[in-house]
Amino acid sequence: MKDIEGLLQKVQNKEISISEAKEQLEGGKDLKFATLDLEREKRTGFPEVVYGEGKSSEQIILILERLQLTSKRVLATRVDVQKAEDILSILPHYRYNSEARTLYWQHESEPDYNFEGYIAVVSAGTSDLPVAEEAAITAEAMGCRVKRIHDVGVAGIHRLFDQLPVLENASAIVVVAGMEGALGSVVGGLVKNPVIAVPTSIGYGANFQGLSALLSMLNACAPGISTVNIDNGYGGGYNAALIASLINRKETLTS
Repeated sequence: MKDIEGLLQKVQNKEISISEAKEQLEGGKDLKFATLDLEREKRTGFPEVVYGEGKSSEQIILILERLQLTSKRVLATRVDVQKAEDILSILPHYRYNSEARTLYWQHESEPDYNFEGYIAVVSAGTSDLPVAEEAAITAEAMGCRVKRIHDVGVAGIHRLFDQLPVLENASAIVVVAGMEGALGSVVGGLVKNPVIAVPTSIGYGANFQGLSALLSMLNACAPGISTVNIDNGYGGGYNAALIASLINRKETLTS
């Protein structure tokens, strides 16, 4: 009822039209090329995320503009530099991360962080950074603090041990690794925190574009590891943020 009252107030103040209010109440908007899920935030805790690959700059712009009417956080992933330049010329208030290939907007009334604690995003090598950064930006877009730990792969495992206090105190850990994908197992065997393993397509021929890393992570002997798809930094960051939100909810209920 509060949502409906707020919507009616916007109509009264002429902030939105009656037809726009009707579309919001119906929970979707047909853009001819896309039907937006405007109710997703209520169901899942975060608005629909725009996947940029395969979409034109014009299509992305229309989707982002529409999502801003009902959401205070809007994220687009897999947006290349050329598309980002086109989009930013129309929507300059978005922040573009060229390494992660993400566009993000946050309403000025929104706090940077919605949850206590932080998520650790760990990458095995510098070549894994684009996927790791996609995970980090996704978690930050969902209101999480993120601590980044880079270049701590198993070829120099001593570098990881220096970061153990950061790992041990994280709400969840996203581990991003290519080659043989061993870092997920190593981290899982060192901490009691949930670990989300993200295999990357980085590696030589027998890596099979990330398949060997994926299979290694799926076959990990360490407990507490969940694995997402190859190069799916978004999925890793999203899952970690869901864990952080559940921890926060539990703490709120018991306080």
